[in-house]
Amino acid sequence: MSDSGSAAQELLSAPHSMEYAYKRSLGSVLSRFFTGLRDHEIEGIKTKQGRVLVPPAEYDPDTGEATADDWVRVGPGGVVTTWCWVSQPKPKAHLQKPFAWALIQLDGADTALLHAVDAGSEGAMSTGMRVTVQWADETVGKIQDIACFVPEESR
Repeated sequence: MSDSGSAAQELLSAPHSMEYAYKRSLGSVLSRFFTGLRDHEIEGIKTKQGRVLVPPAEYDPDTGEATADDWVRVGPGGVVTTWCWVSQPKPKAHLQKPFAWALIQLDGADTALLHAVDAGSEGAMSTGMRVTVQWADETVGKIQDIACFVPEESR
């Protein structure tokens, strides 16, 4: 009797990682936004109807019209509109401890920015809570210049 029956039962596996490395040109709107982050400023852009978009966009997501060249400084504080707790961050996660991904409507903005909130615990997070920016030690003009947001009362 051959041993081929047990060999057919053996499963082969190999680790696989799928990534799509790419670079994106920023254009004038996002270049200004990221330059502002480098300088510890958060700016939004107004639509022709007067809404302030953060992050800024070249076109109004509601109408498709080009946004006005009218910039508004927003934040650094804002309100959590919704959130999701990450109890076990992945190795490449924004923070290497439990944190929340949250949509944050910054003061002066009409839209919300997705970013990490370091609240310390899931029980400290809530919709409607006020948070403020915690800047990275070194800012270079990328979204990670905002290290995270933290509850305002912890400042």
